[in-house]
Amino acid sequence: MPDASKRHATLDRRTLLRAGGGLAGILATGRAPAFAQTQPKKLVFAHINAVPESAAVAFDWMAKELTARSNGALEMQFFGKTLIPQELEIMNAVKSGSIAMGSPAGAAATIFPEMGAFLVPYLVKDYATAYAMFNGKIGDKLSKQIEDNYKLKVLCYFDYGFRHFWTSKKPIVEPRDLRGLKIRVQQSKIFGDTINGLGGNAVPMAYGEVVTAAKQGVIDGGDLPIVNMKALKIYEVSKYASLTYHNYGPTNAVMNLDIWNGLTPDQQKLVLELSRAAQEKIRQQTESVDNYAQAKALLEPVGMTVVEANVDQFRKVAQQKIWPAYKSQYGALWDEIEGFKA
Repeated sequence: MPDASKRHATLDRRTLLRAGGGLAGILATGRAPAFAQTQPKKLVFAHINAVPESAAVAFDWMAKELTARSNGALEMQFFGKTLIPQELEIMNAVKSGSIAMGSPAGAAATIFPEMGAFLVPYLVKDYATAYAMFNGKIGDKLSKQIEDNYKLKVLCYFDYGFRHFWTSKKPIVEPRDLRGLKIRVQQSKIFGDTINGLGGNAVPMAYGEVVTAAKQGVIDGGDLPIVNMKALKIYEVSKYASLTYHNYGPTNAVMNLDIWNGLTPDQQKLVLELSRAAQEKIRQQTESVDNYAQAKALLEPVGMTVVEANVDQFRKVAQQKIWPAYKSQYGALWDEIEGFKA
């Protein structure tokens, strides 16, 4: 007899198939069947992580709020981790219309190469600069590119904060501390280039494999924002959190464009309003712990040692070894980001 988690996953997938089948019928005929006219339109949002991960908390809140405030017209359902297990699969499901909404999470630059410049180490200076860029003209231009290229409506940009090293053998205070260490990275070229350029050995790997790989010694560590080191229980396989701030982690939440266009103007306004509110919740949760004092308060009770790295040394190495290739690749966008003032 299947265990409870498998039964739950099966039920979630059945829910998806029913929602997708109903949506397919509506798109094919141009209208809902007569018996379903008064039923709320289901908007399924899939995410790779469950509560208490920072984005999961915010989008789970958004689902409940949108359902309550749409006066019975919309029913947003949030599935964290149980519905679709990988970022690429989530985005393919949104693109096809099988589900309405989702996030590429940490794989944003893989799915949307247009976002890659923002992940170059130390190019984005601080949170204030990042927020002003993504909520301003640069974000608007990027959203238009994503809509044109992928037929997806960007609901909001959010982030996982700046990334820091977690390691099991020793803290990372200077670039030379990375020598010989196998560091897990997300499956995007910029993350591998970052670790290799700073002095470590990058090991591209899906996040679902990380804990097992760390326990088996396949990797010596990885990187995460502070907010998710505790939420994802990385303390179970690491001893040190080293504050290097080496990659800013922007991502977004998107909706299938046809489904978006099927909403009324008032419904679209409500979705965007709540998306922006979710964005603020994630930002507050992320930024509030991304400093030495709060990181110690969060992580030391669960057994991790938090250290401050020599960020200036890391930045200098990045500028010398990593920046030149990406500066030529991104051209005008690079200049916009580097010269941006909040």
